[in-house]
Amino acid sequence: MPEQPTTSEITSKNDPSVSKQYDNETPKEQQWKELYELIDSDKITMLNTYRKGVGMVGRSMALAKRNGPDILYLANKNSRKFDDLATNDEVQIIIQDKNQNWISISGKATKTDNNDPRIKDLYSSTISAWFGDAKDGVHDGTWKDPRMSLIEVKSNYIVYWKKNVSSLGFLKEVGQAAMTGAVAQTGLHREFTEADIAKERA
Repeated sequence: MPEQPTTSEITSKNDPSVSKQYDNETPKEQQWKELYELIDSDKITMLNTYRKGVGMVGRSMALAKRNGPDILYLANKNSRKFDDLATNDEVQIIIQDKNQNWISISGKATKTDNNDPRIKDLYSSTISAWFGDAKDGVHDGTWKDPRMSLIEVKSNYIVYWKKNVSSLGFLKEVGQAAMTGAVAQTGLHREFTEADIAKERA
């Protein structure tokens, strides 16, 4: 049910839509489990890097693997994102699904050359579609291709929102909130700090 914002939520410059949906009750173990379920069910992300003179630049990328709270991508080392990472290794990953659940992962990215043995393990033939085969016996779009590189994002802050009402319930909740001046309660807002992530990774 929609909840009226309190005076303190407004005067303290708080955001009632966050504070009223902020999840302090669900055990962290369950929060992690549900985060992983969301990530693993939607393999497409937006990887945002910082480009000097431009600002944040994003592109759609498929996850190669989720390793606990960290993310691995296979990528072409000739792409401009590698130039971005050479000057600023801070990145953001965004995931949003058709049910309006969303995830934001902030972290630092490391990149490796083609000699990283994980590339062979993570490679699948469909990845070659994004590389092309130069027919020179070297640049063939497979895991052996010297262009094939690995980006690993080590998370240091994660925030996500999980919808906990039906689509009809969402519309009803928002409509009631808009009419009454209350704040809609449509999901659970959760966050993991650097300390939370270090504990989970360990």
